[in-house]
Amino acid sequence: MSTTATPDLLVCGLGPAGAVAATVAARAGLRVLGIDRRRVPGLPVQCAEFVPAMLGGDVPAVLAAQRQAIARMDTYLGAGVEVTPDFRGRMIDRADFDAALVAEARAAGAEIRMDTLLRRITPEGVAVLADGTQFAAKAIIGADGPRSVVGAAIGAPNADVVESRQITVDLLRPHDGTDIFLRPEIAGGYEWLFPKGERANLGLGVAPQYRDRLKPLLEALHAQLVSEGRVGATIHATTGGAIPVGGMTGPVGRLGAVPVLLAGDAAGLTNPVTGAGIPAAVTSGQLAGEAAVALLAGDADARADYAEELDALYGRSLALARDRRRALMARYATGEPPGPAALRRAWIAYPEYWAEARTTAPAA
Repeated sequence: MSTTATPDLLVCGLGPAGAVAATVAARAGLRVLGIDRRRVPGLPVQCAEFVPAMLGGDVPAVLAAQRQAIARMDTYLGAGVEVTPDFRGRMIDRADFDAALVAEARAAGAEIRMDTLLRRITPEGVAVLADGTQFAAKAIIGADGPRSVVGAAIGAPNADVVESRQITVDLLRPHDGTDIFLRPEIAGGYEWLFPKGERANLGLGVAPQYRDRLKPLLEALHAQLVSEGRVGATIHATTGGAIPVGGMTGPVGRLGAVPVLLAGDAAGLTNPVTGAGIPAAVTSGQLAGEAAVALLAGDADARADYAEELDALYGRSLALARDRRRALMARYATGEPPGPAALRRAWIAYPEYWAEARTTAPAA
């Protein structure tokens, strides 16, 4: 094994959270090394590619990657549809988005190594790659996704995930809304149609113990929408992956003398009900980069401040979503699928979701 020169900051994972963190830290003058197991940023795409309007003009990469504007959300439950007007956002090309963010990090001076697999991190904070190379950084940011090696190393793994499957098909008529389909057989998740110009992403997520339902349920949704003349029969791409749904992990830790920060999916910042995670990834990446700079400048409180800021931004909304999801999953555990009332209480389009929480939890 070989040990390289010690970087100031090691960023593990170069999705939105990691790339933004690397950019911030490099611009501040830190020697930053960013690693990612993928050969190409953003590929394979493991994302439904919808970004809420809260992430917009202040992130140029979002605008550059936009493929379609979204105006509303339509939620289908039984024979009814709940229209949520002014639910605005963008459909993006996730590969282009990630590539642009990584390019920004490289331009800022970060050393970027793609196709680099992190095997483990020692209790002393030394990162060991699959090829045996070791890095002894002064600080580490874990932005390596829902099954984070960094998070596991500090004892803060994501405890709960949803498994997803998605196909890309032709969109046969224009549509400016995101479509959500709720059915009791979609245990622990929902189905979606997200339009993307002339194509659409169709997908669903379920709790891991129901993963054998992914393929047949998605085939049924596809067939339904083909019969309605909304989408084409040809499948252009298939993807899938894990989505963290357990809420925020402990986003800070220490390995020996090395401070560790988690960001994005690694920190459990994805909404446990909707699966939305890109805005939180970008914001947490920004904050993690700033915290790393402060830590290495001697600010001993920067780790705790980072955790407090994440909690202030996301704690209550993530806790509400986690609790709503847990209540729904408890119904499945009884062997009796949830009815319409339980499904309504577990989805953000319905007032029941927000009942008893309006004074304690902001909208996710």
